[in-house]
Amino acid sequence: MTTKADFTEDEWETMRKGVTGAGMLVSIGDRDFTDTFGEVGALAKRLSEERKEGRSELMRELAAGRPSGFGLTASPEEVETQTLEAVRSATATLAAKAPDEVGAYRQLVLDVAESVADAKGGVKPGETDAIDKIKEALGPA
Repeated sequence: MTTKADFTEDEWETMRKGVTGAGMLVSIGDRDFTDTFGEVGALAKRLSEERKEGRSELMRELAAGRPSGFGLTASPEEVETQTLEAVRSATATLAAKAPDEVGAYRQLVLDVAESVADAKGGVKPGETDAIDKIKEALGPA
């Protein structure tokens, strides 16, 4: 069974940044301040569900703790670039160290992104674009 102990601190933070960054990237895909609170709530709810019901111990561990990655002053460009880099790097790390966890990680990242997109009034075009970029960074299923 793969756990957090099998990864370096940098690898772990990169994997977490990919998860939380996916939610942030979708949120800024359709910027509306009134939607932000609902989207943050959807992100937190999805991570809470993963902690309780995740398919693997590793994904439950990734969903636990504080969200990582970005501060309030991060530009949309920074969020996009750093999220997509984190997703690519995390997927490569998992493929090398825990190939059986790649599918679960991919699903968690997409679930977070889709939960945020669905949070306030349905998925908007900018959110769909963000999800498409995330899917591309994750690679084929």
